[in-house]
Amino acid sequence: MPGKWEQAPENTLESLRHGIVQADGIELDIRLTSDNELIVHHDSVVSIPKENLDDRSKWVENWSLDELKNEGFCSLDDILNDSIIRKQWIEKGKMVCLEFKRPHLLSPSGRGIFSKSRQISNLSAAMKIAELKLKQEEIPNQNSVFYSFYKGMNKIIEKESITRNWAELMPSVPTIGTRTMKRMYAYPQYFITPFSRLVKKHRNSGSSMVPCAMEYFSPIYSRALFGRMVGLQGKRREYLSRCQKGTPTYVWPTKPELEHKVLSAGLTALSDHLDPNLTWLPSDKARWFNPATMPLDESQNFILDNATKDQHLSIIKQLKLETPTWNECDKQRKIELIKYWRKKWNWQIDIDDTIAKSTDSPPWESVRLIGHRGSGKTSRPVIK
Repeated sequence: MPGKWEQAPENTLESLRHGIVQADGIELDIRLTSDNELIVHHDSVVSIPKENLDDRSKWVENWSLDELKNEGFCSLDDILNDSIIRKQWIEKGKMVCLEFKRPHLLSPSGRGIFSKSRQISNLSAAMKIAELKLKQEEIPNQNSVFYSFYKGMNKIIEKESITRNWAELMPSVPTIGTRTMKRMYAYPQYFITPFSRLVKKHRNSGSSMVPCAMEYFSPIYSRALFGRMVGLQGKRREYLSRCQKGTPTYVWPTKPELEHKVLSAGLTALSDHLDPNLTWLPSDKARWFNPATMPLDESQNFILDNATKDQHLSIIKQLKLETPTWNECDKQRKIELIKYWRKKWNWQIDIDDTIAKSTDSPPWESVRLIGHRGSGKTSRPVIK
């Protein structure tokens, strides 16, 4: 097993490399720079120590690409040109989720309390640029998804002729305010949107997937919802599958103690915990980092699920030796895997059609483990 592991700062090239090699894919955040380039950065303010600003603007969108790269942040081009990430993304069928960030309402690029035209223009431009870059680099549509906390995503998709898979993050949250204020703004929308309605809203909008907050599966928060509750086990899990019908559902943030239940329920888990030494989960289950890109069949899953802590490392080692990646699977194994998943999670799909669309990448509906912001969220400032 690996030696001591130190987590790299979120959204850095090192973090993204580790995440995409270790898991089934990564999630990252995209912003538009002052010179119309794409930088990987989550916060609206430049995440460096305040004393290092040197009287420069604190807003990311006011900085050029070179200025941000000089501080240690990476660009979308850096990711697309990185041999390690490209191999995983294109050849290994790994997923990359790109979350597009709107500029803050008080920043010059997003200013307008009563009109969000600048924010929309910024978001639209960023997505169009990303679409062209991914197309130029021949990134398979099957291996990427665009999403954002913006209610009019479908209009941008149509206007800019975006061909990528996409989704609208719900409930919509403002760019202004503290984390607590944003959550308070979102909760009323959350309370009146049970999981069944959330799925329907995404399907009706044309979304390719359902990004979903972990609160939907929390025994505390879910009780406050109007409508029937879903869950990760028992009858509530069965109801979850009936609502999903195979619609990919990405859940964040998935903590290690719930990871096994989330994946077993047919949900993709976005994790902040990709330590390669974390092979035994707090739920007393052995961990498998690649449920989509190195998928276990029904009998192998049974062996892994019934492993003890003392024997789990040897079982994981043996399974890695005998399990082909999705791209290495022959057609018969792929058919067996899809039949297993369809029955287990109520996928409403045609097997032959799914096989035809999944030659080089796992099926779109596949349950994945995704590295949040690469290897996971880290403290502020990101660049010390």
